[in-house]
Amino acid sequence: MIHQYKLGGCNIVLDVCSGAVHAVDDVAYDIIGMFEKHSREDILEVMEKKYAGSGDTTRKDIEECYGQVEALRDSGQLFAPDTFENMAGELKEKTAGVVKALCLHIAHTCNLNCSYCFASQGKYHGERAVMSFEVGKRALDFLVENSGSRRNLEVDFFGGEPLMNFQVVKDLVAYARSIEKEKGKNFRFTLTTNGILIDDDVIEFANRECSNVVLSLDGRKEIHDRCRVDYAGNGSWDRVVPKFQKLVKARGGKDYYMRGTFTHANPDFLNDIRQMLDLGPTELSTEPVVCAEGDPAALTEEDLPIVSEQYEKLAELMLQRDREGRPFTFYHYMIDLTGGPCIYKRISGCGSGTEYMAVTPWGDLYPCHQFVGEERFCLGNIWDGVTNTEVRSEFASCNVYAHPECRDCWARLYCSGGCAANAYHATGSVTGVYEYGCKLFRKRMECAIMVAVARELGE
Repeated sequence: MIHQYKLGGCNIVLDVCSGAVHAVDDVAYDIIGMFEKHSREDILEVMEKKYAGSGDTTRKDIEECYGQVEALRDSGQLFAPDTFENMAGELKEKTAGVVKALCLHIAHTCNLNCSYCFASQGKYHGERAVMSFEVGKRALDFLVENSGSRRNLEVDFFGGEPLMNFQVVKDLVAYARSIEKEKGKNFRFTLTTNGILIDDDVIEFANRECSNVVLSLDGRKEIHDRCRVDYAGNGSWDRVVPKFQKLVKARGGKDYYMRGTFTHANPDFLNDIRQMLDLGPTELSTEPVVCAEGDPAALTEEDLPIVSEQYEKLAELMLQRDREGRPFTFYHYMIDLTGGPCIYKRISGCGSGTEYMAVTPWGDLYPCHQFVGEERFCLGNIWDGVTNTEVRSEFASCNVYAHPECRDCWARLYCSGGCAANAYHATGSVTGVYEYGCKLFRKRMECAIMVAVARELGE
């Protein structure tokens, strides 16, 4: 399967199943577009009529180009067959029962009252609660016991707002460090925070113990303060920005993400990216909101062309700043054309419900943080393990080939079938397809590949 597009002055040809990406001239681009459905002579005749008259391209040039396309096909870099479908189930089976990451809901409470919060302001459709040290300790033991031979284990302190239970966070990290050597494990911690409670103690701890820190900022003050307010209705931008800047500086400008959410109020999210850059941080992410249809924050079909244009302009800005010696990272544009995710990851996705689980303050297990509170998806608990094997099997079967709609999609081995939570909330099934999200993802991938190609070409 081939995907061809023109963007940023590049003619890009992606061979979906080999993963090969080609930047080609106009002649090669057109030949590849006709290659599978037309004979050699027909293609050469069409190309000669289109290009030979210009004086820059001869019949011989066209024939040589055709031969190069044939050589790429013969080497498996163009028109490669899909040989992965039969692997999907086998690859999942090899890691069955191995848990590599936990999202610890250290606090089901929050000091902000964000209007678009999928977690119901941290309560997850239930009661406010904080995780005790005893529950957290058992969660870490559960992870160790179920991690098999895997050495590196990931733990995300999440909420609500995890800093509202900061002492337990510190105590759990200390416990994890105390057992690493004995258990032959290496814990890597992430902290996700809205910033209200950041102080020098938090900064020192995060820099010492956390491999990554996620900072929630929606960009422009007026956009951030529109949704990210406290319970008195006051915006939080002025309170958190100086703290974020201090933390980023203390971390040496690395191992963090400033993460925003864009909604119907700001489909022109590039202005928010620019604001983040003006503040100093250069490790950025902004995500499209996912909420119920009819919600005032929900993105609409009318927003789609605006958002698509913003992604293209974002790619242009990244390349411009590269040339100026002021590069920045955008999470969704991180792509490695020479290596990239292994085929297991490309087929199987994030591993929610199997390799990755969320733990509530009282120790229940869910496939990921976005399913917490959806009782039918409760997998079990950290004492008894996974007892709801039916739901675990449902998630184990989640792979790119479980979605009939994905079979003809060129981006399927980049999204791995998409987010199960988004699919469920959009369609009622974890193997459904959130089509709006698919459209955004395809545009992001086109832009990400173009940026990578342009960087490789030195443009």
